[in-house]
Amino acid sequence: MQVKAAFVTNQRCYGSRRIVDELKAQHIVMGRYKVRRLMREAGLKSVWKKKFVNTTDIKHALPVAENLLNRQFNPPESNQVWTSDITYFRTKTGWLYLAAVMGLYLRKIIGWTMSLTMPAALVCQALQMAIGQRQTMVGLILNSDRDSQYGSHEYQALLKQHGIICSL
Repeated sequence: MQVKAAFVTNQRCYGSRRIVDELKAQHIVMGRYKVRRLMREAGLKSVWKKKFVNTTDIKHALPVAENLLNRQFNPPESNQVWTSDITYFRTKTGWLYLAAVMGLYLRKIIGWTMSLTMPAALVCQALQMAIGQRQTMVGLILNSDRDSQYGSHEYQALLKQHGIICSL
């Protein structure tokens, strides 16, 4: 049954209208009401995919650093202030998370990494890439949000190892 094949191929999220379009692309002409009836008879009900993922976990027991940057986003020299954050993208296979480190002076991404999950290693790898790209100066401030990944022992140890001051 072509309707069921199109439904399964598209992660069970297509309704009758999108199935009709999918079938047209395969040169199969079938009306929407017929597709809807066939879907109902086969027990095919589309499932809505979640459109938003909460990446911020501020309710953690990890230590929280002071906000040293205090919204001063224009440092006078390069490599004085970096900032970091996590974002996400929906793909056909699920969510993909991106952690990035940006140098605020040049407004340039200097470290990044992607993963299917959001462990502390995600932000650590992005920071390690940034450290490899740029010379870290003593007193460099790295500002991020209060996610549990940024408060993790692994991340804090990496900051301490390179003399980077944490600002959340």
